[in-house]
Amino acid sequence: MSKQKTEQNDDKAVKSRRAFLKGAGVASVAAAISVVATDEAEAKSEETQKTSGYRETDHVKAYYEAAKF
Repeated sequence: MSKQKTEQNDDKAVKSRRAFLKGAGVASVAAAISVVATDEAEAKSEETQKTSGYRETDHVKAYYEAAKF
């Protein structure tokens, strides 16, 4: 009878290890995806920051010349 209990405990341990390894694999993939998604979001925000804001165009230069800045 004790051999049967030992086999059951071994089966539980194997299943537990398998579940842990599956979970670790899924967690690492999820972490990698979140890093890639964050990098893409930062790249998009940098693109919009480069195109918006102050730009010294010809009409601004003409104003500076007229105002003697």
